[in-house]
Amino acid sequence: MDEGQGALTQLKAYLAQHRLPEKARLPSERVLCEELGVSRGELRKSLAILEAEGAIWRHVGKGTFLGARPVQELSTVGGIADLTNPREVMRARLLLEPSLAGEAALNASGADLEEMDRCVVAARRVESWRHYENWDNRLHRAVAEAAGNTVLLALFDLLNAVRRTVVWGRLRPKPERPPADHHSFAEHEAIVAAIHERDTIGATEAMRAHLVKVEQKLVTVRTAA
Repeated sequence: MDEGQGALTQLKAYLAQHRLPEKARLPSERVLCEELGVSRGELRKSLAILEAEGAIWRHVGKGTFLGARPVQELSTVGGIADLTNPREVMRARLLLEPSLAGEAALNASGADLEEMDRCVVAARRVESWRHYENWDNRLHRAVAEAAGNTVLLALFDLLNAVRRTVVWGRLRPKPERPPADHHSFAEHEAIVAAIHERDTIGATEAMRAHLVKVEQKLVTVRTAA
């Protein structure tokens, strides 16, 4: 029996012996390692196997619990936000929003294009970060709406709500408004220009490049904060 399988067997035996009540929280990883005499890496592999089997579930920052993850944990924006983190949110945006931009290039109406143009122009004229973020949200939502797919729009709205709930813990740099050379201005313009030109590949790649830059900036500022 290898060490990993041995740790899993010991963990299962521990749970059976202690007869913890349903939904009970398990001891911390440190305590379990001491109780079982296994390394942290072996324990985590064993916990991952039990979680995949539905025997336990883990909540970042709160602990590990017996039983399957409660359905309600993923049924609300707050529940999802509690279980995720900024990196997951950005990964989800990178998977969804470039495709929406490509679809928008195919399906955008004249009214959709006018709304995107309005957002791009207004974002350059704002006097505060708050106002900029409002126009930024409005532009991304306009792109999603222009894709012309109700299901994808609903997914975007859910993801956007989660994104706005998850706290990055970052500080806004000075000055109090975006500088004239803020990277998003040109990136937004490139996205909208590709959509105007009905360039699906260009719109997809422009949105992806923009979100990659956003991710890099957020991680950098958050790390320095």
